[in-house]
Amino acid sequence: MASVVLVMAALAIDLTTLYTARSEAQLAADGAALAGARVLANSGMTSSADLPSFPTGTAETLARTVATQVALSNQIGGKAISGTGTCGSTGVSICFNDTAVDFMSNPHVTAQVTRPDLPTFFLRFWSKQLAVAASATAEAYNPSGLSSRRDAFPPIAPVCVKPWLLPNIDPTGSGRPIFSSTRRGTIQNPALLGYGWPLVSNPGGAPQAGKYYAGAIDATGFPKPTTALPSCSSSLTTDYEIAVAGCVSQPIQCGAAPAANINIDSTPRDAETVLAAECLIHYTGLAGDTDTVNGQPAVPLPLPFEFVAGNQNPVVPVGTDVLVSDSVVTIPVYDSNGVAPPPTVDVIGFLQVFLNPQSAVLPNPATDAPPYQIPVTIINQIGCGTDSTGTPIYGNGPSAVPVRLITPP
Repeated sequence: MASVVLVMAALAIDLTTLYTARSEAQLAADGAALAGARVLANSGMTSSADLPSFPTGTAETLARTVATQVALSNQIGGKAISGTGTCGSTGVSICFNDTAVDFMSNPHVTAQVTRPDLPTFFLRFWSKQLAVAASATAEAYNPSGLSSRRDAFPPIAPVCVKPWLLPNIDPTGSGRPIFSSTRRGTIQNPALLGYGWPLVSNPGGAPQAGKYYAGAIDATGFPKPTTALPSCSSSLTTDYEIAVAGCVSQPIQCGAAPAANINIDSTPRDAETVLAAECLIHYTGLAGDTDTVNGQPAVPLPLPFEFVAGNQNPVVPVGTDVLVSDSVVTIPVYDSNGVAPPPTVDVIGFLQVFLNPQSAVLPNPATDAPPYQIPVTIINQIGCGTDSTGTPIYGNGPSAVPVRLITPP
């Protein structure tokens, strides 16, 4: 009996080591897939279904590099893994769904990590080493590319949406709508990626291209943030400024659901917007303070988008490539129909934009005369329309393109 107990204890030790290593491998694969999908989401790829010139290969190379770095930063069974990240390679393999029908609308990143030499102790009579592997697939979900299908598709509901309600009019001035169908949310012009305009408010009257209506800061509009505020928010004086500088935690849902009916107000907000935005993007009055996009000041900015840390980036040193940036924000687009908006509006899509990507210096409302405006550049276009149904896919952070694992847990 004692011998049986000893054998079972010995096996339990090896099995525990094996299961622990397997869990570590799964965490590495999950993190790698999500990181790669985040690169693709922020690159502009998901908004370029009808943009043949998009450099898909370059975006995938960037995503593979980041995903591989994330995978290699993990240990499996007490040992760092190795690998090139090439699809099908040993150690770390990063693959993309290039041949899938919905690739351009919903790119997938599949990460597989393997450690082939996990040592055994009491199972040596069977094998001195065991192989441990895990895989995960993450998706960058943009429903605008699904708008041509007959089947209903889930809406999205990003958080940290800024209280700037933009009419469905091309903000760069062409006069065309941003989304050609308010029911399906089809992107009218994917070539808007990389172009920008000066963001200013519209305190009342008919909608104008590129001019936003300020959202009401209340429970049914944009609730005032109370946590995770930047340190500079202590100098802001209004709830609206705090909502711009911080993260409104309430998800803003695309479509006709009650969550999409957002209150607006008619107060001019340009000076407040600039003050709060400067706090958000870490601008202290000097050129080089804020994060930038590689390739500026070219118009349009070259694709895929890559972000670079500025002097005041609170996380990484200046010049470091970053996956996300506080300068990337999400703006809701509402169904304007060419008339002045009612007190509530229905959100039919979102623009993900980069604040101040091409200007060295922003205005100072304390010393400069108006107009107060912020240059912005379109990073992503996300249309949902009002036909989307089902449980919304919730965004993560300021990104309007949710990134999620789609492999079973």
